[in-house]
Amino acid sequence: MRFVSFQSNGFAGVALHVDGGWHGTTSNQPGFPGDLLSLIKSGGTSLSDAAAVLKIAGSIDLDAVEVLPPLSDPGKIVCVGLNYTDHSAESGFKQPDFPTIFGRFNSSLIAHGAPILRPEVSDQLDYEGELVAIIGKPARNVSEAKALDYVAGYSIFNDGSIRDYQFKAPQWTPGKNFDDTGAFGPWFVTADELPPGCVGLRLQTRLNGVVVQDASISDMVFSVARLIEILSSFMTLLPGDVIVTGTPSGVGLARKPPLFMKDGDVCEVEIERIGTLSNPIRDRNGKRELRHA
Repeated sequence: MRFVSFQSNGFAGVALHVDGGWHGTTSNQPGFPGDLLSLIKSGGTSLSDAAAVLKIAGSIDLDAVEVLPPLSDPGKIVCVGLNYTDHSAESGFKQPDFPTIFGRFNSSLIAHGAPILRPEVSDQLDYEGELVAIIGKPARNVSEAKALDYVAGYSIFNDGSIRDYQFKAPQWTPGKNFDDTGAFGPWFVTADELPPGCVGLRLQTRLNGVVVQDASISDMVFSVARLIEILSSFMTLLPGDVIVTGTPSGVGLARKPPLFMKDGDVCEVEIERIGTLSNPIRDRNGKRELRHA
């Protein structure tokens, strides 16, 4: 099953992919099964029950509604850095023995199709294509062998990073939390539709149609299952929590000369069997107050 979150005429909606199209409803209509976050939190058969309702609902044209992030208000967004050996090397870091973990906040999230905004204070807006795992039930001290039982499904993230702000301090939080830089979507795919942990699937990032990142999810140093084991060893993961699992090599910062995103660019992140997250790049407020020679 794959679900998309959207808004129409001010009302939240959810739709199901059916035979090449989308069928759904909004919160102001009878029989609305609930938004995607509430369905995931409800657990049990909530997603399949919602799918049964949505399958016979009206057709939804995604071009005629506002697509939203699959989850606009997750409880936690846990990001993992340096999770591909080649990316660690290109970034000048020794591959860590423990995941490099940092947080994103909901205020930075945008949806598929929405512009990633380059802030006035920096020209160093970088792309990072990543797999997202979404937790489906409370997880605490979960073993790697059982960890994937706690995953409700998967999506895609572009962890837009303001590099000079990322490295202003040992903690990366500022550079990873500018408003309108965390692209998330285009939809949510339930775990049963994909290989366990998405192992073997291809991740590719394209900037203006040119491939800039290309790797297998199998290349991750810490698999989805291992990440859940580690994260749940020190905190409780709750339904709807989002794990952004890390990016492969090819980021703009590591290139010579650096390749940063600018107004007018389009960045796409595609993961095999999930979909393609596409976002235009725009300057915030439509003009630049910072100029470099």
